[in-house]
Amino acid sequence: MPANKKETHPFHNLTDAEARQKEQEMAEELFRLRMRKSTGQLENPMNIRLLRRDIARLKTIQHARVLRGTGE
Repeated sequence: MPANKKETHPFHNLTDAEARQKEQEMAEELFRLRMRKSTGQLENPMNIRLLRRDIARLKTIQHARVLRGTGE
């Protein structure tokens, strides 16, 4: 088992360009989920929370790369 479980998250394996693309895709999906929620068509509201957390996780990884000097 790895010493730091967080380092095994799939987001750590993405390149900077892939991470930006993934962030954009997740933001668009979040928008769609919010629209479905407002129209009453969202079956599982927990998906919004999970997606927001994934976006935050990805942004945190990107920021850590910038601070280390290995990112953009």
